[in-house]
Amino acid sequence: MSKPFMMTLEQTAGMTTREYAYRRLRQTIMVGDIRPGEALTIRGIADAMDISPTPVREALRQLSSEGALKVLDNRRIVVPHMTPERLGELIALRSTLEQHAARRAVAHITERQIDELVALDKAQDEAISNNDNVGALVLNQTFHRTIYQAHPDQMIMPMVESVWLQLGPFLRIAMEHVSELYRVDRHQEAIEALRKRDENAVAQAIHADIREGIGGFDREAIFNLLRMSA
Repeated sequence: MSKPFMMTLEQTAGMTTREYAYRRLRQTIMVGDIRPGEALTIRGIADAMDISPTPVREALRQLSSEGALKVLDNRRIVVPHMTPERLGELIALRSTLEQHAARRAVAHITERQIDELVALDKAQDEAISNNDNVGALVLNQTFHRTIYQAHPDQMIMPMVESVWLQLGPFLRIAMEHVSELYRVDRHQEAIEALRKRDENAVAQAIHADIREGIGGFDREAIFNLLRMSA
């Protein structure tokens, strides 16, 4: 693997090398820094991370079981290509999971956390204006995660992030080829609904945010983007 990883991650005290490899590679895939069909090798990843091949091999095995990677017959590892059917299923699943998570968070989110959402939304807008697609994707994930994790007993984030993981490479390609994904700032709508503690309005804003992004493309646009990712 020749190109360096864009995503960085501090290996904190208590984090094993296997966990470090998994988290760093997972976030790299989640923001689309590895293209669909791009071949990976254990040695190439290990060299990029400056670690031994064993924890990389274990991380790749786990990511493969989560549907983020596909092992080919020649032992090459790739991010799988997206199909229209798989994309539609992932978008529908994402909407269902995240509406539920948003509703559950309404009673627990604080005004301070809502103020954090305002800052995150502003930072994402600036990243988009600066054509910083990776930064925009990371900030978008942080925005949504901040809402859902406001519920102290939430158990849904692993499921939500599993969908993000599978959508990430396609979302990155879409951001590179589509100048404007959103005509309405649904994040602002979600923020206003959270301040009013309106569960239905929050869920509707999250649903619209997902559907009017990639999910809002017509079938021809989806096929064109999928051809670009092939």
